[in-house]
Amino acid sequence: MEAKPGKENEVEAFLKSAQPLAVSEPGTTTWYAVKIGPSTFGIYDTFPDENARTAHINGEIAKALFAKVDELFSKPPTINLLTILASKSPGA
Repeated sequence: MEAKPGKENEVEAFLKSAQPLAVSEPGTTTWYAVKIGPSTFGIYDTFPDENARTAHINGEIAKALFAKVDELFSKPPTINLLTILASKSPGA
């Protein structure tokens, strides 16, 4: 996601404020709001199954994010769906 010029701090604050919503989603295994560059941000999350992913994509974080598109972002966020083929977890 690319912040509009001068809106970088607001995007960062908005993403940080979404963390409690992610915590309240029982189907969201992990959720990360990340800063990739000075004005580039992203969200990376994982789910145990497709139903949980669909619930998240249609949930409160996405609704809040897309409600702020015109105010905060240079263009609408892109949602890229991926499948994890292999991973390393603590204790594995």
